[in-house]
Amino acid sequence: MNDEGRGKFVVVAIIWLMICAGGVVGWKYFFAPRQKEVVIEQSGSDPRFQTQVSMAIDSFSGYAVFRSPEFKEELAKLGIGLNLRDDKANYPERLKALQKGEVDLAVFTIDALIAASSQSGESPATIVMVIDETTGADAMVAKKSAVPNLDALNRADARIVATRGSPSETLARVVMAHFNLPLLDKNPWVDANGSEDVYRRLMAADAKTPQAFALWEPFVSKALEDPSVAVLIDSSKFRGYIVDVLVVRREYLVKEEARVKQFVEAYLRAAHALREQPGGMAALVAADAKQQGEPLTEAQAKNLAARIWWKNTQENYAHLGIVSGSDAQGVQHLEEMLRNITGVLVKTGAIPRDPTAGQPNKWYYDKLLKKLQEENYHPGLMIAGDTPDKIQAPAALSPLTEQEWGRLQEVGKLEVESIVFARGTSQLTDQSRQVLDQLCKTLETWPQYYLLVRGHSRKDGDPEANRLLSEARAKTTAEYIQSKGIGDERVRAVRSEPAGAGGESQTVSFVLGQKPY
Repeated sequence: MNDEGRGKFVVVAIIWLMICAGGVVGWKYFFAPRQKEVVIEQSGSDPRFQTQVSMAIDSFSGYAVFRSPEFKEELAKLGIGLNLRDDKANYPERLKALQKGEVDLAVFTIDALIAASSQSGESPATIVMVIDETTGADAMVAKKSAVPNLDALNRADARIVATRGSPSETLARVVMAHFNLPLLDKNPWVDANGSEDVYRRLMAADAKTPQAFALWEPFVSKALEDPSVAVLIDSSKFRGYIVDVLVVRREYLVKEEARVKQFVEAYLRAAHALREQPGGMAALVAADAKQQGEPLTEAQAKNLAARIWWKNTQENYAHLGIVSGSDAQGVQHLEEMLRNITGVLVKTGAIPRDPTAGQPNKWYYDKLLKKLQEENYHPGLMIAGDTPDKIQAPAALSPLTEQEWGRLQEVGKLEVESIVFARGTSQLTDQSRQVLDQLCKTLETWPQYYLLVRGHSRKDGDPEANRLLSEARAKTTAEYIQSKGIGDERVRAVRSEPAGAGGESQTVSFVLGQKPY
């Protein structure tokens, strides 16, 4: 064999060696493992979860259903696995996680969603369901000797101790937006780190320093064990401001709408089952607290559960406007909640402007629940002997006796534009009727308070004539409010003794009151 032949032979041999080596490598790293995978697949089972859903959450007891074994089992039946990401209620980071696609769903209080979206300049998620509303879990309290009622905060040196970014701060902002506190500093905050910190500061507070303390359960109940402390206002007295919602990343919803619908159905089924279990939602709260390493006593769990209104299927239909009128039984539309909360945040300087640009309808998606309602979806109908969910109608205020009206505890004076009457009469002007129409809308969100319409009159002139005029003006105003659907049992016209000579002495004021605790 000549040199050329030997060279060709060497080249061919090398090529064959490379092919063989490649075959060995291919067998070792591809064909053999794949063969093993085939064997494993043939001798195994289908995966339990066809898909995984990621969700941002925190430890609030109102979210306990999402952490429950019952909910996870409902999802598992649908082939859905759930990854919960606890961000310790860092709402800006929660919104960023949605923007980046790190999570598909998240829970928010409506105020936190609006504030975080305003800060980021973007609304990457839309509301698909109302989870719950606090009905007393958040409160503003104070030392009785320092701040006996909300009017006592109407001074430049008054301060509000609160955890910023919490629902309790929102409660305080609701007070600042709706009550007549012109002397209160626009930035009255003393920053605290959690409800326990607020509680410690309350216990250490001077009995004469004008401070209010915004905190949440179980520290509200602990604070009230001290006889020197009283509730100024709590979230059971108003509605539609401290509300938790489920949001979905918009891109994920467009792509996986059917999956999100399954998720919502599973939640509503689990919540219904947990509500019907022995011990009800208190048992869920107790189990959830223990799981998170913060055990509650039975009494604490019952008290906390009683202060959270978990929204069922029917209530969600009402909130999303899918049922309306008398069928909604007074449940607020989500759009109304969004407008009211945005108004409070803008008015109190929490955000510079309305991030919804006057279009709150762009912030929620009602089609999922519409489909459920069209399918006659009611969790209770799926269980033999069970009953469908019903709307929880708010408790009506009971009529007061003369003696009870006399003992009514004044909470504070509402901030309302001056009511103008025709000169020397009790006749309302068109402008004043418009003001009262808006007041009636506000009163609908404060259903657990009585209203005193207090007529005022000037000190100069005939005292008796002035008294009669102030009484007539208060009565005319009260009757107009009652004609707009505010219950007669809630409203009473009263007159004040003549005082002063300015415009405030020729109008009426509006004071919210409650039975003494």
